[in-house]
Amino acid sequence: QLISALLTHAGFTVQSVNSAEAAWEWLQNNPAPNLILSDIIMEGESGLDLCRKVKNDDKLKEIPLLFCSSKSEEFDRFWALRQGGDEYITKPYVPQKLVDTVCQFVN
Repeated sequence: QLISALLTHAGFTVQSVNSAEAAWEWLQNNPAPNLILSDIIMEGESGLDLCRKVKNDDKLKEIPLLFCSSKSEEFDRFWALRQGGDEYITKPYVPQKLVDTVCQFVN
């Protein structure tokens, strides 16, 4: 919710869902977004599962996928990027840094 509000306030149009499964369903039934921002830890499938699906889908694989997660070990970052993530931001995050990172991938 906080990230959605932050990005909306920064001028982005945000579609928020509460699970990897819901995100995948939304991605299959709507025009491709400019960017996907996901946590890793979610109920059901993880953000890593979602990332692998996105990066293996011909119509979605070019969409930048950013992770924002409380998992702060270097291995967590390494593994998320290895799964196809384009950037990894740890929580707690600096709001302006998050917005700046999103801008780098969208603009």
